Amino acid sequence: MDKITIAVQKKGRMSDKSLELFKESGIRFTNGARRLIALSNDFPIRLLYLRDDDIPQYVADGVADAGIVGENEVLEKNRPVETALKLGFAKCRLSLAIPKENNYPDLNWFQNKRIATSYPQILTKFLLKNSIRAEVHEISGSVEIAPGIGLADAIFDIVSSGSTLISNGLKEVETVVKSEALLIKNPAINPAKQELLNQLIFRFDAAMAAENNKYILLNAPNDKLEHIIELIPGMKSPTVVPLAEEGWSSVHSVVNENKFWQVIDQLKSAGAQGILVTSLEKMIV
Repeated sequence: MDKITIAVQKKGRMSDKSLELFKESGIRFTNGARRLIALSNDFPIRLLYLRDDDIPQYVADGVADAGIVGENEVLEKNRPVETALKLGFAKCRLSLAIPKENNYPDLNWFQNKRIATSYPQILTKFLLKNSIRAEVHEISGSVEIAPGIGLADAIFDIVSSGSTLISNGLKEVETVVKSEALLIKNPAINPAKQELLNQLIFRFDAAMAAENNKYILLNAPNDKLEHIIELIPGMKSPTVVPLAEEGWSSVHSVVNENKFWQVIDQLKSAGAQGILVTSLEKMIV
């Protein structure tokens, strides 16, 4: 039987989140020591543990049928791969940053400046698009120290919280690219493996939908039921079940957690009582 080969980052937060997503999708791997290859008894799949910047190339070459990698690496390597699914984790941005004591009027500040980065292709394309002539220094690791040691006037690097920039006396001035984890695939994947990938995407979708949504139950007086239902930002019409106590009903729905917290006070003011919020194991939409 065919197995689909998926490349994942061999260590780090991206790797941890990828393995967690597989686990939530009912797929576990036999060798937890993270050797080069891992197999599963739950699904016809094989994992390849690689460096994140190697994943686009391995997928493009067909060594792996698909891979989980940051959008930033896909853009930087510019290999012929396709995005199969956006995964919603490992969100960050690629930004330009300068020493905090510098005044920053606009992009023209970068004219004839030296910029240190681990993403020279993305940066060069951005500079050309904006008619900025600058000297790009490609370095790996600890990009943020480049201005402090006199290697560069500015940096172009990944930013998550911004704390690393602050601790190195830098400030973010331009966001160039927003990035998140992607499931990418080889465009020439064969039909049998594409079907396996479709099944995997179905499982991923169910796991991600469950993570972002909550199941809620509440009790509502019947004379205010219509208004309470209007307030619930559910996917579809909620389930309404009469309670033993006359004049009351139980309302069940699935809602996005963020949207729910925006209206909880309105629900209470409208007369909802006994509001219960629980996690979902899986959600098939």
